[in-house]
Amino acid sequence: MIAVVCPGQGSQTPGFMLPWLELDSFSTSIDAMAGSSGLDLRAFGTISDADTIRDTAVAQPLIVAAGVASLAELLAGGQLSDSGISGVAGHSVGEVTAAIASGIVTAADGINLVKERGNAMALAAALETTSMAAILGGDQQVVEARLAELGLEPANYNGGGQIVAAGSASAIAELQAEPPTGTRVIPLQVAGAFHTRYMEPAVAKLDAYTRGLELADPQVRIWSNNGGREVTSGAEYISLLVSQIKSPVRWDLTMAAMAAAGVTGIIEVSPGGTLVGLAKRSMPGVELVALKTPDNLEAAQALIRNHSN
Repeated sequence: MIAVVCPGQGSQTPGFMLPWLELDSFSTSIDAMAGSSGLDLRAFGTISDADTIRDTAVAQPLIVAAGVASLAELLAGGQLSDSGISGVAGHSVGEVTAAIASGIVTAADGINLVKERGNAMALAAALETTSMAAILGGDQQVVEARLAELGLEPANYNGGGQIVAAGSASAIAELQAEPPTGTRVIPLQVAGAFHTRYMEPAVAKLDAYTRGLELADPQVRIWSNNGGREVTSGAEYISLLVSQIKSPVRWDLTMAAMAAAGVTGIIEVSPGGTLVGLAKRSMPGVELVALKTPDNLEAAQALIRNHSN
């Protein structure tokens, strides 16, 4: 059983789209989403610098567009439900990519949804000086207790002994200065404390926006970051996606649910690499391919042939 996974913010690097835009399906998909959203996705993925594409309002549509377009290239314009791929899941903003891939929303509606999401989260992040940091290793209860002491929140449970903390920039600095026992703390270059109470204003904005969307139920299995559970209703999935803005991403439980469902192979769409790295530690025995460049397409197609039911 094959699942597609869709990366979240922080996976993008300057110029990562350059080799992809030489491919017809990818290029056509990017241009269509750029036309729908009014965003210069080509420039963001090719000539924009690191500071530009780190901006939440830019990063989120860029990541979703790249994921959708690379999947279109992999499927040669076909549907996910007809490809031999059985399921999909996204990490944080990757949940919008997953919603498009599964047929819950169209690519046009999805790119505008993520545009609204990125803008709303950027505005919320600008209200206070906040940040995030990855905590590697240590006991989960000890880590959570230290975060509570500092008024920080666990934003991501990424599996493999990795928790991302978020909150005030001063508290993140304290965490770095005095990390939990047995851990290493790595500050992240992000614009705010995502998936925490600081994002409450963004939830209200996005909830109002999604009420106007036309939604369908997913055509393939889809797992939510909310507890890692499988969702069969498109409306429920979008509701969970909205609330996820202010609650922790449970990627650890999402991976566990995929493993329990019998997933034997995973393909991570562009800009790939992060999620297969997490799966390598948390899902032993599962075959993994990340679409980092078009050179990885052949291996992904072979994976589909070898693992499809």
